[in-house]
Amino acid sequence: MKTITAIPSSASRTAVKIPAGYAELEGELKLPDDAPGVVLLTPGNGSSRHNLHDQYLAEMIRASGLGTLQFDLLTHKEMQQDASTNALRGDIDLLAQRLIGVTRWLEKQTATRGLKVGYFGASTGGAATLIAAAALGERIAAVVSQGGRPDLAGNVLHLIRSPTLFVVGGYDDLVLCWNDEAYGKLCCKKEFRVIPCATHHFEEPGKLEQVAQLSSHWFSRHMGTATDWKDAA
Repeated sequence: MKTITAIPSSASRTAVKIPAGYAELEGELKLPDDAPGVVLLTPGNGSSRHNLHDQYLAEMIRASGLGTLQFDLLTHKEMQQDASTNALRGDIDLLAQRLIGVTRWLEKQTATRGLKVGYFGASTGGAATLIAAAALGERIAAVVSQGGRPDLAGNVLHLIRSPTLFVVGGYDDLVLCWNDEAYGKLCCKKEFRVIPCATHHFEEPGKLEQVAQLSSHWFSRHMGTATDWKDAA
């Protein structure tokens, strides 16, 4: 995999601990000045918020003027358990309920109260974001599912009201089929973008950058920019 270079960020950084039922989830909130909204990045397949893929995407989103909240949907103990069983990463209902809990927590915080909320999810995290978006309705301003598993959220896809973007690698044949079928069930504003010659993790040169650009544009389009926020105020 190519080396990913982070973009320098001037955003304020706050380590957070988020109560979610019986669990306490760790995360990091970064807010550029005058950010009109916050994008919650949901890691997929049991990965951590520290993975370079998500760090790079978060930097690109912040470069567009939006804040980011990166967090782990599993506790450290649960991650250790999941590493040997793979059981929790597939519990989409659990992940979605935790994402809903994190969203409600974010809406109550002084620094983020009143800001728009967006979701970015990858793989199984993509399924969790879609289920959470269906549950929260118009409270979620925009959704991006990257190489996601919308087939695992099939019975609620028609309930999603948030503008939703599917991004899939052109060589990711099975995931392409799942996304194509799920896309037809969406009744919201939607877009489907295929990155040519890209596999599931977008490890080929330049492909992750394309994902980041598409995602940042989608969020800015539906959540605004810092300039828009100032003008509205």
